[in-house]
Amino acid sequence: MKRSMSSLSRLLLAAAVCSAAFCLPAQAAPRKEFNVAWSIYVGWMPWPYAEQAGIVKKWGDKYGIKINITQINDYVESINQYTAGKFDGVTVTNMDALTIPAAGGVDTTALIVGDYSNGNDGVILKNAKSLTDIKGQNVNLVEFSVSHYLLARALSSVGLAEKDIKTVNTSDADIVSAYKAEDTTALVTWNPQLSEINSEPTAHMVFDSSKIPGEIIDTLAVNTKTLQQNPALGKALVGIWFDTLKLMQDPVKGKAAREAMAKLSGSSLASFEGQLKTTKLFYTPAEAVSFTTDPKLVQTMDLVRSFSFDHGLLGQNVGNKDVVGIAFPGTATLGDTKNIKLRFDATYMKMAADGKL
Repeated sequence: MKRSMSSLSRLLLAAAVCSAAFCLPAQAAPRKEFNVAWSIYVGWMPWPYAEQAGIVKKWGDKYGIKINITQINDYVESINQYTAGKFDGVTVTNMDALTIPAAGGVDTTALIVGDYSNGNDGVILKNAKSLTDIKGQNVNLVEFSVSHYLLARALSSVGLAEKDIKTVNTSDADIVSAYKAEDTTALVTWNPQLSEINSEPTAHMVFDSSKIPGEIIDTLAVNTKTLQQNPALGKALVGIWFDTLKLMQDPVKGKAAREAMAKLSGSSLASFEGQLKTTKLFYTPAEAVSFTTDPKLVQTMDLVRSFSFDHGLLGQNVGNKDVVGIAFPGTATLGDTKNIKLRFDATYMKMAADGKL
């Protein structure tokens, strides 16, 4: 935002009358309350369960903060609200973190790399069993989301392109009912909607994310400035996450935890556990750190940003895909190093792996 001349004048005046001894740089006081948004997806259901089970409070109390976990029914709306500053963190995929907050100028850190979709996103055709049959059809999906990315990757695998189909923008909250419409013949979505639609006798899943492992990544992203000023938030969120995932694997308590998550997502336990099988969850912080520090992540994000640029998702009148800088653990970067707006940071996950939370 451009400062008004009067505001700038006041700042210059203040600088002129202050000496170094009496005008120290202002430091934001650490905050005590934070807000995180989530939407329904198998890989994000540990968040509402953690709140329900008291795990959020446990870690908040440890660091003297309060964390509010809020459900937003529409996935894209949850990201928009985070981008607008209404939330400090949001559950979001790698691509959507790049194309919405980061491209919008909000410096964002992927604090927790939780999993990648390994069959949880798919392309479904009605009364057709071959991906090539999609040619000439309208395809319902959340446009410019990871569903759109998956569609593009699917089309290229059979020598087709987006010019061979027509996309129909459909909210994830409406995708199940959209399938039931007579004129819907093709769609792309994610679980739990995917499994619900795929149970229909007319539905045939012709491509899924297991064909592109490691490319659709589910994260908890937070505002970078907020994280830098409030490291307790990062520690608490990472502690909550891996504490909950550990509980999910407990031979005694794990089933009850998964059952509760299934209920929170509107699924049966059987359906939820089926979705978990097509999710590569990083159950330990060491696994998450290994994935996040692997050079393959840089290659994946290069694919993602290329798709995003080609679809005009990095901003208007953008000349190339380098406009938004992306930083990775270590020194690796993509794009403009003077405009880093998306960061994959393994710092807090490594603290968890080393038992230092």
